[in-house]
Amino acid sequence: MPTVSVGRDRLYAALGRTYTQEEFEEVCFSFGIELDDVTTEKAIIRKEKHLDAEVEEDEEVIYKIEVPANRYDLLCLEGLAQALRVFSREEEIPTYKLVNISKESMIKMHVKPETSSIRPHVVCAVLRGVTFTEASYNSFIDLQDKLHQNICRRRTLVAIGTHDLDTLQAPFTYEALPPSSINFVPLKQVKSFRADELIEFYRSDLKLKKFVHIIENSPVFPVLYDHNRIVLSLPPIINGAHSAINLKTKNVFIECTATDLTKAKIVLNTIVTAFSAYCERKFEIEPVEVIYSDGKSYVYPDLSIYNMDVSLSYVNGTIGVSLEAEEVTDLLNRMQLRAEQSVSSDITVFVPPTRSDILHPCDVMEDVAIAYGYNNIPKRSPASLKPLALNELTDHIKLEIAMTGFTEVLTFILGSWRENFAMLNRKDDKSKAVVVGNPRSSDFELVRTSLMPGVLKTVGHNKDHPKPIKIFEVGDVALLDERKDVGARNQRQLAALFCGASSGFELIHGLVDRVMEAIGAAFVPIGDHTGYFIQPSDEPEFLPGRQASIIYKGKHIGTFGIVHPEVLNNFDIPDPCSFVELNVESLL
Repeated sequence: MPTVSVGRDRLYAALGRTYTQEEFEEVCFSFGIELDDVTTEKAIIRKEKHLDAEVEEDEEVIYKIEVPANRYDLLCLEGLAQALRVFSREEEIPTYKLVNISKESMIKMHVKPETSSIRPHVVCAVLRGVTFTEASYNSFIDLQDKLHQNICRRRTLVAIGTHDLDTLQAPFTYEALPPSSINFVPLKQVKSFRADELIEFYRSDLKLKKFVHIIENSPVFPVLYDHNRIVLSLPPIINGAHSAINLKTKNVFIECTATDLTKAKIVLNTIVTAFSAYCERKFEIEPVEVIYSDGKSYVYPDLSIYNMDVSLSYVNGTIGVSLEAEEVTDLLNRMQLRAEQSVSSDITVFVPPTRSDILHPCDVMEDVAIAYGYNNIPKRSPASLKPLALNELTDHIKLEIAMTGFTEVLTFILGSWRENFAMLNRKDDKSKAVVVGNPRSSDFELVRTSLMPGVLKTVGHNKDHPKPIKIFEVGDVALLDERKDVGARNQRQLAALFCGASSGFELIHGLVDRVMEAIGAAFVPIGDHTGYFIQPSDEPEFLPGRQASIIYKGKHIGTFGIVHPEVLNNFDIPDPCSFVELNVESLL
């Protein structure tokens, strides 16, 4: 989960009271967040530099607070303090609204059609009459960094630009131009760069080099200009120095360019709602009209509230409590969700622009549970709790095999194509293996279709272990299946191996008989479908003439035999082995 670092004293000032550390930990727990660490800024620096030094008495205490990953409104002190004040009933839920101005009076952002090939969306807003202190200014910058790392996915989905509006001249344009035609002075620099030169310059920058790849191979770069052709920013890399904000900035212009419009709206709403508290007219945001080349125009930010009807019985039944509608609405109000009882005795929730995490009634139910207190929910036993038949059978088989002296192993589900096919002398007909797209390495190319490679690798890595080695595994493999909506299915398999001075074929054969006896399957003559029998097989991973297929109720469920010497050599196993693998699901 994301961690927000806030000064303890400044947080307490925003909350309007002080707490002991234990009291504040309790408040955090009640609200569904956690005080992860208590440190100081100098201590953080000393830790990063691996320095030992005594703590100074005047060092500011820093609280590191873990917040839910989808609660973007809690990523800064302003949003966190406001949420806790509302939760503690010390403040009403704020109402955010747009400044009432006509479309003709709005600042315009014109979007050129060329942007559709690289970052097609842009949303904007203005915060008027902002009063920054050093602490609130740093919080404003830190929130942008947190959002860039979180919902913006390191600027690949959304890039945020903030500017001193008084240094610019509206209307603005959002364009996509060849990098050689873009020239400006970037933030924290004094000389002008062409965009292609800037890309090369930032390849060695510790902070910005990780964003260069996003646009470096594009024939055009996104860029924002004001009316006088002054560059605001080159998203997602850097803002222009001309419009940089500072402590004296009063009017802030915010633009978010994006490949994902929904996330851009969330990011813009998060910033303007959190910092509109510092505006001269509190919680008022000035809208901006974004006009596209096809004539369509949109007004941002979208601060509209949408309604969600939630069944009271669903809330009570899922949590395990019996609350009246009035109690539920009160609990939701504490979580910054205005709610009221509807005519049908259900709950109507008015979701504000700060709560982009509310997507389904289960999200509302979760907030009710948090506000009610998880520790206050009465404990109860489920009406019935019975394992799945497959899991029950799996546990039964594991116990039986373990009692015969075999040791259970767990191997990787992902593997290489070579291990799954070539090293087992098998041919890949492309009909079984689920292939992993863009694997991290050749060791994780596909999902295993057999337990055999993993078991043999285990023996190969432990070939110096005292003999005999008797191991088994019960686990899932994945097989392509067009009948399934996802195109593949899991299948539970059992595998066992004996490795010693001799092949131990008779021991593996005996293990097969023991497993079948344990499930109540009788050994029958060949062709009899009432039980199981074995018949010769011809699998390439086993020695010819020393292998057999297991037939149960007329279906082939597995194979056992002496592992082929070539296969053993491929896995660097010097001793003979016998192996069995069968389909557990077919035994149900």
